Amino acid sequence: MNLSIDERRIKQLFKEALVEVIEERRSVFHELLTEAIEDAALVHAIQDGEDSAPVSKQEVLKLLANGSA
Repeated sequence: MNLSIDERRIKQLFKEALVEVIEERRSVFHELLTEAIEDAALVHAIQDGEDSAPVSKQEVLKLLANGSA
């Protein structure tokens, strides 16, 4: 017995399954997406920090106390 499934059909089935999971488990999908975005932002912030000049602890605490960024 030789089974052959069209690649387009596989892609379509995968897309349908993914949409179904997103719709049924919206909160889980939202959490995963939120975490991925936060991780990407953290990586970007770290990279920006590596390219910037060092800042003293006092300067950081002063900014935090003033609520400025």
